[in-house]
Amino acid sequence: MFVLSKILWVLGSPGSLLLISLCIGTLLLWTRWRRIGRTVLAATAAAMLLLTVLPVGRFVLTSLENRFPSLERLPDKIDGIIVLGGAVNQTITQARHQPSFNGSAERMTEFVALARLHPEARLVFSGGSALIFDTELKEAPVARAFFASMGMDVSRIVFEDSSRNTYENALYTRDVMKPLPGETWVLITSAFHMPRAYGCFSRVGWKVLPYPVDYVTTGRYGLSPGFSLVGGLSSLEFGIHEWLGMIAYRLLGYTDVWFPAAP
Repeated sequence: MFVLSKILWVLGSPGSLLLISLCIGTLLLWTRWRRIGRTVLAATAAAMLLLTVLPVGRFVLTSLENRFPSLERLPDKIDGIIVLGGAVNQTITQARHQPSFNGSAERMTEFVALARLHPEARLVFSGGSALIFDTELKEAPVARAFFASMGMDVSRIVFEDSSRNTYENALYTRDVMKPLPGETWVLITSAFHMPRAYGCFSRVGWKVLPYPVDYVTTGRYGLSPGFSLVGGLSSLEFGIHEWLGMIAYRLLGYTDVWFPAAP
């Protein structure tokens, strides 16, 4: 199921669909169905213009990021802090021999900050490999090296390195940490990813305190136009990926509701 989901996303992502549409329309121009080809190319161009000018992707991401409020104050006593993987670029890390992160690096930095503010808390990093190939390249060893470079005592951190998706993050981390009823555990992940993550932790019976980070929108639904196909397409891909993930997780029974929200 994991490999199938990755393949389906590669083929069905907005960028891939636009490319496939361009190829089909171009090929049809060289056949007797050239009129259909022109129609396909025109529709593709219109879709690309729409993504370039209008904040379609930003709307999708905003709906996800606004689902859980940003926490300005945490309880005085915290029993544990969880940070989910997804910020590490394992391939570049291996090639360059130093920790490399993507745009979600705030997951890691906020974890360091909260761990220092709450020395009483148990700590866990959850992240194996989300790669189809090179599955031996896992996030946990990279996280260990990064946290050590930040001056943290890594013997204090539990590294869960078997999970490959968000549901496994919740399931395996619960099994490793064995949280007790009434404990307060903080969950750190990107704001747009928090609905799916919170839904998974709730599904395995773990009521966590969501701590969204890594915001990419202001939270306002504005209609201000832009002119960036790359930016518009990137935002849409992130948002659509999460919405499709939530739908798939609900159908698979990994979450209890379609669009998880704060309690």
